[in-house]
Amino acid sequence: MIISHYLDATYLKTAIQAGITEKENLEKVVALTKEAINYDYKLVMIRSNYITTAKKIISISGAKVLIGTVIDFPCGNASLKQKIQEAEKAIKLGADELDFVVNYNAFKKGNIDMVTEEVTCCIALCLRHHKIAKFIIEAAALSNEEIIVISQLMKQIVLENFGEENAENVFVKSSTGFFKTEREMPNGATFENIMLISKNAKPLKIKAAGGVRDYETALKMIALGADRIGTSSSKEIINKEQHTNQSY
Repeated sequence: MIISHYLDATYLKTAIQAGITEKENLEKVVALTKEAINYDYKLVMIRSNYITTAKKIISISGAKVLIGTVIDFPCGNASLKQKIQEAEKAIKLGADELDFVVNYNAFKKGNIDMVTEEVTCCIALCLRHHKIAKFIIEAAALSNEEIIVISQLMKQIVLENFGEENAENVFVKSSTGFFKTEREMPNGATFENIMLISKNAKPLKIKAAGGVRDYETALKMIALGADRIGTSSSKEIINKEQHTNQSY
């Protein structure tokens, strides 16, 4: 297993969130993109306004690193029309993969029809443009039962509307990493929720994201069914893998 090929190297903070200038934030994106090229990561996950810069760097290098971006991030409560417009813009800019935040609050309120329409339309858009669609369910906001139900819903939407042949083009993703939990509870991927998602969403792909910061955790997430790891600690994971392999 080459763990770098599982990694979506991630930087999603705005300049305001990072407490730095826009120029400094752009420099972080450029550095991450170059790191992704050097370490052969699967993908670099960035805000859409940085896609053009990252794409140019990757193109010049001749690398095969993909570019991903987030849609309706991090709250997921925009209208379907707004989600589609944002996704279409990202596709035009050159994004290869789109990580949509599902309207998990609507789901929690029982508005399954709204969520079904949203997910169906977003998948259709991505498949039409030969892009990968990922759906962030924000597991930290859900109970175990809700994680099971929404994972099964995602699987049902894909299999009934797009066929099993497209299951590999749709991911269920655990978390934004930006959700604020009470009592300092985990706000990202946990072993338990990845196990639940994997058990109920397969044959769809699974992305563990939020709080995966070390090699051992990444390995266990993969063992539990994760096909991709979203992390801001890609370099640390790779360095530990190399150190571990050299120890044998």
